Amino acid sequence: MRSVHFTSALPSLICPLALTVLLAGCFGGDGSGGDDGSRTGQLMPAGISGLTYSTASRNGTTDANGRFNYYPGERISLRVGNLQLADGIPARSIVTPLEFFPDLRTALEIPGTTDEGLQNHRLTEQQLIQDEVTLINMTRFLLALNWSLNLSNGQGIDIRERVITQLNAALPDLDAPIDFNVPESDFAEGGNSPSPANQLLQSICFYPADDELCEDPPTEEEIANADPRPDEEEDRDEDVEYREDLQSKRDRILNAVRSLEDVDVEDAEGYLTRELDTISTQLANRYYLDNYVAEFPASDTAIKTVRVRKIADQPQLDTIEAISTRDQDVVVHSFDWQSASVEYFVAGESGGESELLVNFRPEGTYRWVKKQLRVLIQ
Repeated sequence: MRSVHFTSALPSLICPLALTVLLAGCFGGDGSGGDDGSRTGQLMPAGISGLTYSTASRNGTTDANGRFNYYPGERISLRVGNLQLADGIPARSIVTPLEFFPDLRTALEIPGTTDEGLQNHRLTEQQLIQDEVTLINMTRFLLALNWSLNLSNGQGIDIRERVITQLNAALPDLDAPIDFNVPESDFAEGGNSPSPANQLLQSICFYPADDELCEDPPTEEEIANADPRPDEEEDRDEDVEYREDLQSKRDRILNAVRSLEDVDVEDAEGYLTRELDTISTQLANRYYLDNYVAEFPASDTAIKTVRVRKIADQPQLDTIEAISTRDQDVVVHSFDWQSASVEYFVAGESGGESELLVNFRPEGTYRWVKKQLRVLIQ
């Protein structure tokens, strides 16, 4: 009698929650639906809050988690205050800054190829992050508008109403409109001729309105005309701001002024990479193979099938591919995106093994998911 052993399929990354939650999946991401057929999307996994959005059906502001509402097939426009960021973005469950630009959306549809010969979206994403100046300029600008300058891993961008109010007040006074398409050096220019983006940031105080750091700094003339602080403490008047006090206050206020130098290119690249990797991980965790280990005797050369499964749903794929890492032991016979399956057979001797790498792209995304099946020959 032949011996065939399959090991159960659900991956270890599945959330350890109650069964009902498990069947709904560990991550939202598919766009939860309302009773009226609307969906909920999100800007980045960690969120970008405070942006004004509009679709053909509604207008609103992204919430604390960066969420927005839309109907399938709609396109979304985004603004920060009165400053236009992007227009005509396909509304989806997750939207990233890479999708703000039509040429980047087109480029994302062309995957790179891994050393294994499989298609992979991450290679394209990283190439765009490294090459696209407009993307980095906009990302730096959004990060600079975050209420807290230091954005920790997993934390979303928090653009508060107080910041937007100041931004709107400053926009008409800029020397020129903010242009995300200029070279990085022009976009982040500081010094005596700051770029429009830096002019805008200098006009915004990222502290409570009554904080000293939101006051106008003492002028050089005021400092020069002030009395020097007496050497002896008993000779000082606590109600007088001396020259040294005014200079220290000026330094504190000017040092608190934000600029794009506070958010460099590496910060923007790191933020985009982390968030995009999170999306890929969340997507991959919704899918699994109906086996992750299979064992067969060397004499069993019949064609076998492994299928792609999706938690709480049926997989809908745009395309699929598969390879064997050891063709001398296990051979891929065929694969089919409609049935989300791969056929293979054993070709090696007892003691051999191989991994089947099943690579597929679900419908509605440019992202690829790779799963592995280990095949052991008894």
